[in-house]
Amino acid sequence: MLRNYSTRVFLVIAIAIGLSSCTALREIESTLTNISRCKFKLDSVADFTLAGIPLNNKASLSDISIADGVVLAGNFAKGKLPASFVLNVAAVNPNDGTGGSKRASATLTSFAWTLILDNKTTITGNIAKPVTIPGTGQQVLIPLRMELDLLEFFKNDSYETLVNLALALGGIKGSPAKITLRARPTISTKFGPITYPGEINIIDREFRAQ
Repeated sequence: MLRNYSTRVFLVIAIAIGLSSCTALREIESTLTNISRCKFKLDSVADFTLAGIPLNNKASLSDISIADGVVLAGNFAKGKLPASFVLNVAAVNPNDGTGGSKRASATLTSFAWTLILDNKTTITGNIAKPVTIPGTGQQVLIPLRMELDLLEFFKNDSYETLVNLALALGGIKGSPAKITLRARPTISTKFGPITYPGEINIIDREFRAQ
């Protein structure tokens, strides 16, 4: 009698553990699905300076003053052409609770990136602090500060070519069209931080997910 009772108790416990495990697995699967739905896109380039000279009010080489031209040419002659700008990455979290999915915010704890400029691999970096992407389907901008010496990566290009590249990025009509950001997000979850299995090539033409 006691043995039968013990057997029944064991079976109940085993079933409970099994059901709990199934629930946990479903939660993990749901979490992974939600994470994979987050999308990214290059939004804009802001505050672009070349050798300390702002380019946001310039459209072409002819807009550069003689004084600024002397500074730029002098830096180029010394083998340095430092560029600084902010690359704004738009992030969207579509997990807004519609379509049967659970509404869930996503917090980026890491966003390891590599900047590919005009098809040339350049600098790497990461976000300085966590970024929360609310589950609303609305865009959130992630500003990434970029600092690099163009001549370090484009040694064989002419002065005019590099200034025109800078203007294409940060001038009046500037855009991130010549940029690809290769990124690997890590998102905080109740099960701990989860890093994407691969990198995303983020561009300006469309939102991309894992």
